[in-house]
Amino acid sequence: MNSAIVRALLVRGMLAGLGAAVPALVFAYLVGEGPVDAAIAFESAHSHEHGEELVSRTVQSTAGLATGVLVFGVAIGGIAALAFCFALGRLGRLSARATAALTALAGFLLVYLVPMLKYPADPPAVGDPDTIGQRTALFFLMIVLTVLLGTAAVLLGHRLTPRWGVGNASVAAGLAFVAAVTVAMVFLPSGDAVPKDFPATDLWEFRLASIGIQAVLWAGFGLLFGYLAERALQRRPVSGHVTAPAA
Repeated sequence: MNSAIVRALLVRGMLAGLGAAVPALVFAYLVGEGPVDAAIAFESAHSHEHGEELVSRTVQSTAGLATGVLVFGVAIGGIAALAFCFALGRLGRLSARATAALTALAGFLLVYLVPMLKYPADPPAVGDPDTIGQRTALFFLMIVLTVLLGTAAVLLGHRLTPRWGVGNASVAAGLAFVAAVTVAMVFLPSGDAVPKDFPATDLWEFRLASIGIQAVLWAGFGLLFGYLAERALQRRPVSGHVTAPAA
């Protein structure tokens, strides 16, 4: 795939990420802000320090939330678009839309859902502030490991397909991925910093909202980018079209 096509898909991926971030932002504001307010109220009731807020809660829940979600959507859209460029043509005869949907699903699983099983999202203003850096580093380490292991599983399945067939190779690669991720989760340290007396209902609602935000974002990206990528590839003239790399 030549650089012009990659560049066009990258731009469309960032636009799709921006578009997908809009419903994710609405979901975050309507569903996620309630548990966040509850966590802040808990922290205020149990803390003896009452410093002045640098940024008001109103700004945090509106402009701050919008900036964070939109920027994250654009960044994720660009990265996922590059992953799409690599995957297109290497996953059998899947169309551009199907490849985009599969890329979005893989992104949701590898970048968020699987790492969250080890390091679930914690409400803000809860936990020891001295361990924030360590917990953040562990979470990103888990993301890197999950993405690398997921990529290795795809390559393993690709190598086994000629001998074992698509079905058996996919099962073997999936089991290898689960086994490797399980080992990583066992040996990595725990990052739980939620106080024992923190309300379980508020914690559960916050983590469900976190999953929902990511699910809306990745689903929206898969739909939007699939449409944009398909149109971009169809517009390329036959003489200038570069066939996707063969498996």
